[in-house]
Amino acid sequence: MTATHAIMTPYGRSHRQDRSSQQWPLTVLGLVFLAIMIFPVYWMINSSLQANSGAATTSWIPLHPTFAGYRTAIQQQGRNLLTSLIVSTGTVLLALLIATPAAYGLARFRLRGMRWFVFVLLITQMIPAIVIANALYTLFNNVGLLNSYLGLILADTAAQVPFAIILIRAFMASIPPSLVEAALVDGANDVRAFVFIVVPISKNAIVTAALFTFLGAWGDFLFALTLTSTPAVRPITLGIYNYLGANVQEWGPVMATAVLASIPASVLLILAQKYISAGALGGAIK
Repeated sequence: MTATHAIMTPYGRSHRQDRSSQQWPLTVLGLVFLAIMIFPVYWMINSSLQANSGAATTSWIPLHPTFAGYRTAIQQQGRNLLTSLIVSTGTVLLALLIATPAAYGLARFRLRGMRWFVFVLLITQMIPAIVIANALYTLFNNVGLLNSYLGLILADTAAQVPFAIILIRAFMASIPPSLVEAALVDGANDVRAFVFIVVPISKNAIVTAALFTFLGAWGDFLFALTLTSTPAVRPITLGIYNYLGANVQEWGPVMATAVLASIPASVLLILAQKYISAGALGGAIK
């Protein structure tokens, strides 16, 4: 006698059929929400491929696509894209250089007032960026860091380091102390144990922190608006803002610039998605 895999309900239907009938409305609803979220991206790409497209005259489908807007965007905004890339990369390197050992110290060493320090880090995430930007303007003006790559890197690093410390610390706190103690017994000092044991194990959390730091620096607008006033050092966010005033009747180059500005973040998200999921959830499991 063969076993029946489907269990029949009182109405003569299997549980599998019932589950399918219950899931398809949720699937349709999910597709609707997905379409709503993706539509702005589609409209941005659609507008960037149409010549002389205005806000009210853009067709729904680019029947005659052109890359003229991209050529204009690269010519006029290429320097700003390079500035954002330099600032974001520098911010990631400096933030990780500070946040990784700081997170290890907070996770490994139990000192008095450590919890209050972590609480202060959380509080700093609630301070509006415009308040920090105004304070940094006076400081940077006195030391000559306005309109400079270093000034923007330091400002973005100051804003991103607290979150990076909290994220990496949550993961490092889940690392068994016996791993570090075994390295110390074998003759390694704290620095070598940190570099060769803790950092490789914490790769997922570090990559996740690096990605969020890059996205935060790449999308920064307030620091760029407050601390720069010349085209020589102008991130792409500020470039698009200034670009809008001169192209209100021609959205093709503006949308092309927005598409180009979205590419680095999109590529990084695709490449690092497995590290993001592992790093974000790793600290919650011990």
